[in-house]
Amino acid sequence: MRRAFAVAAILVTIASPAAAIDSCARSRDYLLGGLAGELPQGVQSYKQLFNTCLVTAGLTNIKDAYILKDGGIGAVAKNDSIAATAVTLSDFCQRFPRATLRFISQKELTKAGTMARTIAISSGGVTPCKKILGLAN
Repeated sequence: MRRAFAVAAILVTIASPAAAIDSCARSRDYLLGGLAGELPQGVQSYKQLFNTCLVTAGLTNIKDAYILKDGGIGAVAKNDSIAATAVTLSDFCQRFPRATLRFISQKELTKAGTMARTIAISSGGVTPCKKILGLAN
């Protein structure tokens, strides 16, 4: 029984980054495929956000990551405690000082239900990294 549990835990650990990478690709494809309507940023910006999303998906505490229509990165944390998300935000901002990370709760993700609603989640209410780091516009 313990062996089966250990194997299941390893499989979940291995599958999680792949699922997050898939969410990055699906959100990019949805945005650039014209399904999201008029985009507030240029195509090249979303292509760059895809790379940001992929790196974000690989962060230790990230379960899932998405490119948001407004140009932010949406992420579902594995551990949503204040300490864990603070470390994740710090790591993200050190890597991407001009980006914005919007944590999405599992409840919000379930409520969104579709990719269209997920990418429409706003990152406007969160503090961008450049402000956290004290960088000038």
